[in-house]
Amino acid sequence: MTIPTVILPGYLAGAKPYQEMALTLQEMGFPAVTVPLRRRDWLPTVGGRSMLPILQKLDQTVQQVMAETGSDRINLVGHSAGGWVSRIYLGEIPYDVHAVSAGQTCLWKAWTFVDTLITLGTPHVSQERWTKRNLDFVKNNYPDAFYESVRYVCVAGKASYGERTIQNWFTHSSYQLTCGRGNCWGDGITPVESAHLAGAENITLENVWHSPRPQQLWYGTPEVVRTWAAYLPGNIR
Repeated sequence: MTIPTVILPGYLAGAKPYQEMALTLQEMGFPAVTVPLRRRDWLPTVGGRSMLPILQKLDQTVQQVMAETGSDRINLVGHSAGGWVSRIYLGEIPYDVHAVSAGQTCLWKAWTFVDTLITLGTPHVSQERWTKRNLDFVKNNYPDAFYESVRYVCVAGKASYGERTIQNWFTHSSYQLTCGRGNCWGDGITPVESAHLAGAENITLENVWHSPRPQQLWYGTPEVVRTWAAYLPGNIR
């Protein structure tokens, strides 16, 4: 039986940009479903607030997929912030670092049923003050490729070098806010070094951008999907 795959979109993204990614996986023989997010679903999380609404949507999708397929295992694919949100989902420590979590379920222990976690352009570290509280929770409680039973695959794009120029000021600033220096390679948003984790299978893909762009490769382009999807298990182990 092929393990189903659940795709978690990146920050402020809805499910629509991931349709081609899911379709490519399905054509390769991997049952794939994207968490049915809308852009407005992220609004309660803006400003470094709790990711609980996204985690709840993720868990609802995972439970539905497992019930419909009869599988007791899944794979997770998290793009951008979806990667570190997925790492919270794996965990066994209550995600109660925000007042909004009081009285709500904030513990999922998904490491017990996740086979492989693939992160795509995920900033696993950040200097940005709005994301620091959430990312510190992940870093302090689940450092690196934390769970031995889970296969971690971290994919980085190498498409743009951050330089302090008019053309590259946004890229330079994004890299600097993430890893502390702007002069490095990345996917235009996330530096290569921040997208990798110690102990994971770390992959760097040339000319791959963070988000969809006309005439450019990104993590959801079919030929790119076929590259990282090779790390998904074909059957339940």
